[in-house]
Amino acid sequence: MSFLELTGLTKQYGALTVVSDISLVIEKGQLVCLLGPSGCGKTTTLRLIAGFLEPSAGKIHVGGRCISSPDHTEPPERREMSMIFQSYALWPHMTVFENIAYGLRLRGLAKAEVQQRTQTMLAATKLASLADRYPGNLSGGQQQRVSLARALVIEPEILLLDEPLSNLDANLREEMRFEIRRLHDKYRYTTVYVTHDQTEAMTTADVIVVMNQGVIEQAGSPEDIYQRPLTEFVARFIGSANIFKGKSTGDASVDCGAGLVLRCGSGDFAVNGDTAVSIRHHDIQMGTVKPDASALNWIGGTVTRQVYLGSHRDYLVTLAGGETVRVITSVNVAAEEGAGVWLHFPPEHCRALAR
Repeated sequence: MSFLELTGLTKQYGALTVVSDISLVIEKGQLVCLLGPSGCGKTTTLRLIAGFLEPSAGKIHVGGRCISSPDHTEPPERREMSMIFQSYALWPHMTVFENIAYGLRLRGLAKAEVQQRTQTMLAATKLASLADRYPGNLSGGQQQRVSLARALVIEPEILLLDEPLSNLDANLREEMRFEIRRLHDKYRYTTVYVTHDQTEAMTTADVIVVMNQGVIEQAGSPEDIYQRPLTEFVARFIGSANIFKGKSTGDASVDCGAGLVLRCGSGDFAVNGDTAVSIRHHDIQMGTVKPDASALNWIGGTVTRQVYLGSHRDYLVTLAGGETVRVITSVNVAAEEGAGVWLHFPPEHCRALAR
């Protein structure tokens, strides 16, 4: 059942359209990530949901109630939403307990209830031993957990997160991804999470919404977005992929020129024939033995870069037509720069994209 619904949502600043006619349905209890590069409109969308911005067109409904339209926008304080910012925004003069309890006290709850709910949240976020500390005496990850606890303790209808892990180092980011998912599974608040980090989105989300230049390119489960991209942008942005462009030949194959014809195991072919093919870097097979002439999806090339990365090797291979292909192999596949190699693009990993 839809709980948060965006319909034809648009935000313009003069002639500049930042969010363009997006529609999205979010079910109650889902964690949805808005994912995309800087400037794609994801944070603007979040601020429209929060009520910090008024839409130029379109509507936002929560539980069937219209909370935003060009004619009427409910103020943020009436939306039963909690928002977590990049900066955490903790009160430096308050202890961890006081920061978490602040929203409850502001709502005029009885002292006993404030105490009980705050203690419960301290335990859930593994902060009980830090209750008397001040934010200045906490690590970045601990401050982030306090920010999460303060947002969750008031039991919002919707939780909004704006790149909450961007200020943490790599190890803490990885830890907090799983912590956010753990807390979501415990409380099941409807959550909209903005990030530019695809690993963050894959780790935390029930649904990933990929945005680009103010529009939604694709929405689906992490597996669906990764395994079945619909556009070149999604294929490149999620997990990275080599993209070849050519003409469909009518037999589930695309002629990419310079002797490369790719049979595709999935995807859609353009009506006018102009079709792209995506294949992940790690799905390409590389060897030094020339295949049989009747084999499908093979082409020769020259190694122009080779990097050893411990768990794998990262190659750039230049094809006869001048196109460069990135290939990731096991450490056992070794070829020096300048060596001639043969690349195999397994048909089951080649996906046609109607451009």
